[in-house]
Amino acid sequence: MNITENTEAQRLSFWERLYLPEIVRGLSITLRQMFKPKFTRQYPEERWEPLGSYRGRPVLVLDEDGERCVACGLCSRVCPALAIEVQAGETEREKERYPVKFEINMLRCIYCGFCEEVCPEEAIVMSKDYELVFEEREAAILDKEQLLVPIAQLQDRLEFLRRYK
Repeated sequence: MNITENTEAQRLSFWERLYLPEIVRGLSITLRQMFKPKFTRQYPEERWEPLGSYRGRPVLVLDEDGERCVACGLCSRVCPALAIEVQAGETEREKERYPVKFEINMLRCIYCGFCEEVCPEEAIVMSKDYELVFEEREAAILDKEQLLVPIAQLQDRLEFLRRYK
C-alpha cells in the first residue's frame, strides 16, 4: 500500500467505505424523478418547433434578387466530413461568381455548423429541418435546387447568428 493510498483510506469514514450513503443518495434521486410529472410528446400529431439555435439540415439562403452564395468554396474546405462539393461559374452581374454545382451529401454531414460559421455571405445556414428520410443513397445527395430556401423561412436562425457571432 502506498503512502497516498493510506492517507486517502484514513480520510474516509466507516460509512463512506461501505458506500451505503452514496447508494441511498442515488436511490433518493431516482425516487424523486419517478414522481415528477411525465413529459411525452405525441410525435406525429404534436410537432416540435426548434429554437433559432437549433442546427438542422444545412440550406442555401435565397434572397429576393437570387442566391447569396458566391462559390468561394470555404464551406467545402472547412467541412470535416467532406460532405460539400462546390463548383464555381462566372457571371456578368455585380458579384463575379456563382455556384454552378452545389451538393451536400446528407449521409456524410455531421451537422457541425462549420460551413455556416465560415461563410462570408451568410449564404449557408443550418435550418430547423430535422425530419430527414431517404429511401436510396442517391436521394441523400441534395443539389442546389433542393437546398435553396427563401430568406423569410430562415429569419430566426439569421437573427441568432447575428446576435452571437
